[in-house]
Amino acid sequence: MRWMWIDRIVEYEPERFMAAIKNVSLAEEHLHDHFPACGSDEALPLMPASLMIEGMAQTAGILVGTVSRFREKVILAKVGAARFERDVFPGQTIRYEAHLERFDPAGALTKGVILCLTHPALEWQEIGQVELMFSHIDQNMSGIKFPEENFVFSENFRTILRTAGLLELVDE
Repeated sequence: MRWMWIDRIVEYEPERFMAAIKNVSLAEEHLHDHFPACGSDEALPLMPASLMIEGMAQTAGILVGTVSRFREKVILAKVGAARFERDVFPGQTIRYEAHLERFDPAGALTKGVILCLTHPALEWQEIGQVELMFSHIDQNMSGIKFPEENFVFSENFRTILRTAGLLELVDE
């Protein structure tokens, strides 16, 4: 995966909880499309909600993957619910908090909260909630076989695990 929507894992409780942060920067090209100046309206760059869902999916997907030490290929199967109450702008920090609600051989259910670090008070404010379902694709009922390598957890994810001191959770 080329695009990472989390910068660092900041908390981890095995088989229960993971928190990650994302620093939103005006240097990120996608912000200039959401929303560019138009006529007399000034540009209003903001982090799209779809990318915040992806950031939560990356955080929760790593949490789900740690349960089996990444031996299962974990993919996002469904966004059960997503609700956002506020926009996030360049210069702000997002915190993804993923809770593992259910885990079984077929997949997992996670519920998460998205927070934003408000300025200048520097307090975390809840801005959204996301419920995600993941599938272990090797346990699919279609009979389709997938490659042996775990293509979901690329070198970028290994770097994030390494910087969080969690690389030992990956079976080599």
